Amino acid sequence: MSDKIYIFDTTLRDGEQSAGVAFTTAEKLEIARQLERLGVDTIEAGFPCTSAGDLEAVKAISKHVRGVGICALARAVPRDIDIAWEGIKDAASPRLHVFINTSDIQIAHQLRKNRDDVLEQAAAMITYAARYTSDVEFSAMDATRSDPEFLWKIIERAIASGATTINVPDSVGYAIPDEVTKMFRSISERVPNIDKARLSFHGQNDLGLCTANSLAAIQGGARQIEVTVNGIGERAGNTSLEEVVMALDTRADHINAHTDIICNEIFHSSKMVERLSGMPIQWNKAIVGKNAFRHGSGIHQDGIIKKRETWEIMDPKRIGIPDGTQLVLGKLSGRHAFRKRIEELGYQLDASVLKRAFENFKDLADRKVNLDDRDLEAIIGELLGDVAGEIWSLDAVSVSTSLGSPATASLRLRGPDGNTHEDAATGSGPVDALCRAMNRVTGLEPDLAHFGIRSVTEGIDALAEVTIELRSQGLSYSGRATDTDTLLASARAYLTALNRMVTNESRRESVSAP
Repeated sequence: MSDKIYIFDTTLRDGEQSAGVAFTTAEKLEIARQLERLGVDTIEAGFPCTSAGDLEAVKAISKHVRGVGICALARAVPRDIDIAWEGIKDAASPRLHVFINTSDIQIAHQLRKNRDDVLEQAAAMITYAARYTSDVEFSAMDATRSDPEFLWKIIERAIASGATTINVPDSVGYAIPDEVTKMFRSISERVPNIDKARLSFHGQNDLGLCTANSLAAIQGGARQIEVTVNGIGERAGNTSLEEVVMALDTRADHINAHTDIICNEIFHSSKMVERLSGMPIQWNKAIVGKNAFRHGSGIHQDGIIKKRETWEIMDPKRIGIPDGTQLVLGKLSGRHAFRKRIEELGYQLDASVLKRAFENFKDLADRKVNLDDRDLEAIIGELLGDVAGEIWSLDAVSVSTSLGSPATASLRLRGPDGNTHEDAATGSGPVDALCRAMNRVTGLEPDLAHFGIRSVTEGIDALAEVTIELRSQGLSYSGRATDTDTLLASARAYLTALNRMVTNESRRESVSAP
């Protein structure tokens, strides 16, 4: 039976300490509810003494998020502890988190005290906090740069004073993994009452070692890891929740430990925090980065097509990535990935046409970095002498939307018979209304699998690029259009996809060279 690792999420406290991040109360509550769905064990909701707004946010989370422990941070002073308790007293499972500096450099230059002063203050304030709740966590700030003898001594006093969780943080991201393992083992060996508390680790990522240090802490005896979603936090950030959780999940053969995290909520949690924090995730970020499950090399793409596990140690669907594995076509792509995408677009090419199409594709890829389905359509259409034209064309469009009322779209399309056809539809929004109206006019009912929009240029007159993917009978059809009018671009992109669907379905069974 593997040991459970408790996940203590501090996205709303240490994560918010990222320069430039400031969550509103409503945003904090939204994130806290998602963290509850994610299955974290404890949410550190804030540092209530820092502002009235933070106190109110902690109160709101304590009141409305009931299925998880709620923690508030406090310095080892009575006022901080009183205010922290005010924030969490209505929580279903409240925890007070009390901290004090323990390294000589911080004791001397930040606190301007000595070790004895710190020892007595920590013991007194933990006792003070324990009058409010039996769930008290103590953090020895800058533990990894603290004298080991003093660290053991203050931990022993903290437990004797009522602390039930002992957090040993690498507050400045200084430690190396083997040092972390040794530190935790020494605590277990040298602190006589350590069996009365759970050991915890909090890492900062200044040297990029947070995940490694967290796993090292687990191997040394830590059973709680303090994390943030996407690893956001002070300076270079904190230990990344998704990295630690998936390391334990993927390498259960090596580390005899598990978490209770609901893994398919990871990606949604990541995107939410990215959106609300305003901190974009780097493309090559482990687990949740844009490129984490995208493959551009022909060798890798060939392996993925034959068996996904040849180049992926995790299934992207396990962490909730809806699109799963992606093969990105470019100059490094191989023939197998090219053929797979062509077939997904609805083409069945014989060997000679596929060979010529791939050669033309590679030639274009040498000259153009980003290729999309339009490029593939053009290549194949030229070879086949059958470039798809406009079966349905846009003649007129009108969209009306107002606050509190359904959106309405009216369309006039010119059909394959040369005549115009009109209809209208309502929807939950203007784009939904447009799509419904298109379906009514054409009599087609594909599934809308993807709708994406981005700004191509800058300014208030920026071009909007809309990308749409439709699915019908197991095949995908893409459409893309740009316009300064977002709704007009949406209509054109949807119509392009519809036209491709009509054209491709008529020839998908078998296509050969002319």
